Amino acid sequence: MLHENNHYVQKFKMAIDDNPTKDLQIVIKADKKPIEGHERVFNTPVLNEVAIIIAGNDFEKRDIVLTMPSNELKNICETHISYDALQYPLMFARGEDGYTININQVEPGTSNQINKMVSAMSFYAYRLMVRSTENRLLNYRQLLHQYLVDMYAKIEAERLLFIRLNQKKLRVDEYIHLKDAITNDSDPANHGKLVILPSTFTGCPRNMNEYAQDAITYVRHLGKPSLFITYTFNPNCKEMTQNLTNGQSKTDRHDLVARIFRQKLIKFMYVLVKGQVFGSVKYWLYSIEWQKRGLPHSHILIWLTNTLRPNQIDDIISAEIPNPSTDKNLYDIVIKNMVHGPCGAFNSLLPCLKEGNCSKMYPRQFIKEMQSVVPTKEARRRRTNRNCENEIR
Repeated sequence: MLHENNHYVQKFKMAIDDNPTKDLQIVIKADKKPIEGHERVFNTPVLNEVAIIIAGNDFEKRDIVLTMPSNELKNICETHISYDALQYPLMFARGEDGYTININQVEPGTSNQINKMVSAMSFYAYRLMVRSTENRLLNYRQLLHQYLVDMYAKIEAERLLFIRLNQKKLRVDEYIHLKDAITNDSDPANHGKLVILPSTFTGCPRNMNEYAQDAITYVRHLGKPSLFITYTFNPNCKEMTQNLTNGQSKTDRHDLVARIFRQKLIKFMYVLVKGQVFGSVKYWLYSIEWQKRGLPHSHILIWLTNTLRPNQIDDIISAEIPNPSTDKNLYDIVIKNMVHGPCGAFNSLLPCLKEGNCSKMYPRQFIKEMQSVVPTKEARRRRTNRNCENEIR
């Protein structure tokens, strides 16, 4: 197996040597600040992440090359039943079968097969489940990360292949944007072979644009949201620590992080909407983002049936440290997770410091009463001009 992998690496190196890129230069400057957006967007991730980059249009061809005893080369495609065992011999030392496109689904409760195939997503989700018996795949740490990324690339390739082969079923001829592009372009041959991704394909431009338009529609018809809530995952929660085994850390189990956060977010939204903690909820929406430490958080917008009044804000938002004698649990949570600093001379290594001063303007002066800051006309005009400039770019 080592010989086979080395041969594949040598073949890859020869392909690079045959296509030199002398005119290409890649320069990474960590001290440069982007013109637009937050300055830490392009920072180096703190977590040792694993990623895969697939260039070109041949994204479905990620074969591994084997050297047979007769010195003949043999390609094993990623949907071959032995691909997983050949690519990850340490994880599948016994040569266990991997995913293939010809696995029939079984009817729940019986052993009868139905006329429907198991998708790659369902197959690998099943393999990663936590069971009463130990699932040894979850103990490989960094190798598990590589395995997850590699298999998800296989999942995306399967989805994209289906879309490319079923363009007529997806009624791509009815997409008005495609007709406009062909009409306005003087040379339609420049488009090449078009493959249109439907808006249901997560992460594609049409998918992101559709969600953005939905959110803008909410604001247009309902006005500004009543509440903006940020819900962050706590990696030290008991659900996380109880499921870590064999000396694992949270960075070894991204599957646990994603599943626990999703369950907690669903429960949190249920409490807000059905429990009516802040009153009757008319509409709501949220988005999930991932921090560079590998932890997710959610931004939630809520429109209440009854608009909040200024005298009701103090009933929802508290900027005071809880009394440890009356509410020790809440006091410990606030002190541990919601207090900034101390920074400056006390700790010069914090990321909030810029030229020795806190970029968040801490410590701040205490105020006795809440202040609601309304942007001036000049501030609103500058913000509008800045948004227009971004759209032009």
